[in-house]
Amino acid sequence: MRSFVLKPAFALGFTLIELIVATAILLILTGLAVPLARVAIKREKERNLRGDLWELRDAIDRYKDAADRGAFQIKAGSEGYPPDLETLVKGVDVGGKKMRFLRRIPTDPMTNSSEWGLRSMQDDPSSDSWGGQNVFDVFAKAQGHGVGRHGIPFGLTRFLAV
Repeated sequence: MRSFVLKPAFALGFTLIELIVATAILLILTGLAVPLARVAIKREKERNLRGDLWELRDAIDRYKDAADRGAFQIKAGSEGYPPDLETLVKGVDVGGKKMRFLRRIPTDPMTNSSEWGLRSMQDDPSSDSWGGQNVFDVFAKAQGHGVGRHGIPFGLTRFLAV
């Protein structure tokens, strides 16, 4: 014959206090993880933004170098800079061949738009408006500041390459 030992009712399962404490710990850990995830996402977007700005500026510099070497005809008063970003994608004729400087205009990761702030040689360096003569520099149109140790506004042209 088997004998069954009955356990007291208080020994079965978790108490209400244990469940409340476990839930509180999970809420605190989740509350700490969410801001860290947001910062990580923003930093990734900033890294992509710096890369896109570098790519655009490099294309502008390559266009300027080719224009200074006399590889193609430039418009008077452009000082060798491209008239717009689309010219870097479409390319220019060099000896019967197309010379392209960009495959596509990158998308600004902060605004999810391929519209960039532009500056020409004739524009005031602190100006947000583009004179339309040429494209000397590009900057992000996004509002706000960076998360990194520099906290640089997105709209400034001079992102540190750190």
